Amino acid sequence: MALTIEAERRKAASRRWFGLGVLMLPVLLVTVDNTVLGFALPKIAEALRPTASQQLWMIDAYSFVLAGLLVSMGSLGDRVGHRKLLLIGSLGFAVVSVLTAYSETAMQLIVGRAFMGVFGAMLMPSTLALLRSVFEEREERRLAVAIWATTLTVGSALGPLVGGVLLQFFDWGAIFLLAVPVLIPLLILGPLLLPESERDASGPLDPISILQSMVALGGIVYGIKHGASEGVDGVVLGAFLVGALAGWMFVRRQLRLAVPLMDMTLFRNGTFSGSVLINLMSLAFLVGFVFYATQFLQIVLEMSPLSASLALVPGQIMAIVVGMAVVPVAQRVPLHVLIPILLAFAGVAFLLVASMGSSLGVMVAAFALLNIGVGAITTVSNDVILSAAPPAKAGAASAISETAYEVGVVLGTTVLGGLVTAYYRAGLQLPTFLSDIQATLASETLSGAHYVASGLPGDQAQQLMQQAGGAFEGGIALVSWVATGLALMAILIAWHSLRLPKAQPAECH
Repeated sequence: MALTIEAERRKAASRRWFGLGVLMLPVLLVTVDNTVLGFALPKIAEALRPTASQQLWMIDAYSFVLAGLLVSMGSLGDRVGHRKLLLIGSLGFAVVSVLTAYSETAMQLIVGRAFMGVFGAMLMPSTLALLRSVFEEREERRLAVAIWATTLTVGSALGPLVGGVLLQFFDWGAIFLLAVPVLIPLLILGPLLLPESERDASGPLDPISILQSMVALGGIVYGIKHGASEGVDGVVLGAFLVGALAGWMFVRRQLRLAVPLMDMTLFRNGTFSGSVLINLMSLAFLVGFVFYATQFLQIVLEMSPLSASLALVPGQIMAIVVGMAVVPVAQRVPLHVLIPILLAFAGVAFLLVASMGSSLGVMVAAFALLNIGVGAITTVSNDVILSAAPPAKAGAASAISETAYEVGVVLGTTVLGGLVTAYYRAGLQLPTFLSDIQATLASETLSGAHYVASGLPGDQAQQLMQQAGGAFEGGIALVSWVATGLALMAILIAWHSLRLPKAQPAECH
């Protein structure tokens, strides 16, 4: 009898860990998708000739829609079941990815990315919420969350490597077709290995709250994008005003609703809200770095996609190692001490680039330092966020965590990437031999300058790319100083907000 019970226990444990492996497939895909497109931008720019604004929207349309819908989808999953929502999202994501791979215009690609964001929003909160259903024991769940968070960081870091390998041998559409072989195992094995989550039938979704959350995020993101490409004007101020007003109305509505879309009471826990904010900022650092590093390596240093991706492998290895190694450390070191130390790695990474320039060696070292900090922060912060919520609100807490992640992705490309673009456009000194059309293309983006140079004689092409590369490097230096300052600010926020009350159990570390 004892042997039978032990065999059943081992079988159940194996089922849980196999289920975790299946859950990691959409996590890996969605996070790879956040950074893989950066490597494909030169090829996409050559094929579709996007404007500077369209180039940014190609990356951010996905994260923008994803962030706007995550809270809604997290609450929907609480009501209908996260396994059901995960499977629907996986099927939709795969279908739309295939259609996007064959886009013929920049606008088609942007629309495709937006629809991918709709289905991606169904995936991410469900994966984290299902961990509570699969792993009921605290210690097992802590390890599972660490694996989930490490996969999150590794996915973002692997984007350049995956993109480099695919683009070395295939056309740019291959980065979207990747979704099919990754999601098919989930669609087959998910119903067999994953239990349905606990449902919260407290009420329907509130469409007004959904609209308010999307307008708030959309207004702020659009304002930043327009300011980066066109300068600060009335449109920027109007967009910020609309976004801020919608955000204020959203918060007021959530506090008054009996069944809110986002449970704002969770933010009364300082550790929870501090972890969410730090999670957002750390992902913005990582994605912003990848946005300009991938273009710099391929266009300015003239590295092949594969060679450029291999240059970032040390950082990807650090993300994997540190993401797992931090678990026992987080049980012994207080949050308000550990997180600032990890943020310091990110600050040093940007300070290195700002003070020493953007050579290949500096970029490789900076990416490794950045991944040490971000990889560990993602693991620790998500464990805190998930542990702070009651089981019935796992989807809501997961959605808040994922919203912070995706907003960080949007802000990384919008703010940091937008600053690089703005400096590039302001600092570029164009050669006089360019026609008006060539000058317009070259002044919009680094990819545009590279496209123009490909049609010029050797000496003229070299002169144009020297000017364009110098302007782009100047933008990298500016953004690195800004990011260093933001990292210092994040350290102060973490030091003050993550202090646990003396009566709080140590396991929340």
